Amino acid sequence: MEPRNKTRASEFILLGLSEEAELQPLLFWIFLFMYLVTFIGNLLIILAIITDSHLHTPMYFFLSNLSFADICFTSTTIPQMLLNIKTQSKVITYEGCLSQMYFFMLFGGLDNFLLTVMAYDRFVAICHPLHYMVIMNPRLCGLFLLGSFLLSALDSLLQDLMVLRLSFCTQLEIPHFFCELNQVIQLACSDTFLNVLIMYIASVFLILTPLMFIILSYSKIVSSILRLSSTEGKYKAFSTCGSHVSVVVLFYCTFLGVYLSSADNQNSKESAVASVMYTVIIPMLNPFIYSLRNKDMKQAFKKFFS
Repeated sequence: MEPRNKTRASEFILLGLSEEAELQPLLFWIFLFMYLVTFIGNLLIILAIITDSHLHTPMYFFLSNLSFADICFTSTTIPQMLLNIKTQSKVITYEGCLSQMYFFMLFGGLDNFLLTVMAYDRFVAICHPLHYMVIMNPRLCGLFLLGSFLLSALDSLLQDLMVLRLSFCTQLEIPHFFCELNQVIQLACSDTFLNVLIMYIASVFLILTPLMFIILSYSKIVSSILRLSSTEGKYKAFSTCGSHVSVVVLFYCTFLGVYLSSADNQNSKESAVASVMYTVIIPMLNPFIYSLRNKDMKQAFKKFFS
């Protein structure tokens, strides 16, 4: 028998968050607003850190790179979604889909690794304050950033190359607002066992391992803080890592929540709506979390605007 139509695929159909025509203008303006807030908020953090010499420290070096990663992360998905709504076209080319998956995984992975490195930075600052500037020297910070980027880039490249080996059926509708790796793999007609296996192995090593490292770092931080005799010292130590903890909890809880629930839940539309949290909402909230709860950032913003 001749197998049902298999093809390399020339384009995919992104069904988006809703197929109701009357909701499209509302979705367009909501996501445009969130994208602009994300872009401007994170850009202001980068500019404030660059222009204020007091913020030229390892912690703010990593924060500026996290803000850059957040801008790029949202820019891989939201502009395409806005374009599709505006042109009333749900089509994305095969090459465009692969590119979107690559950069989405690249900057999502960079976010993940930067949060891990920032946890290590807080560990050194609180547990080894006298050796902080020696340990967190510019060379090590540069290596951390380069290593984070290379690991993310290699993982993204591997996942994209694995998709290239797949052949697709004629039904190429993705029930999502962007090309999400798992959704694209599910459309394949050829055997996807190796793709799924590599995807889960990469998730364990590149997501769960950094998360375990963050938990270990903060367990040592909490232990060190509790040994302090001064209440003021404890409060100051906790306040220096409060913003980072908030972002870590939001990022990992929503990210893992979406993927763990999608493993049991066959409703891809609900998964797409839930993924808005970590793809759009969290990058938008990061500037507020780091600026409203950080005295140094508030002063830097005042200097920048004055």
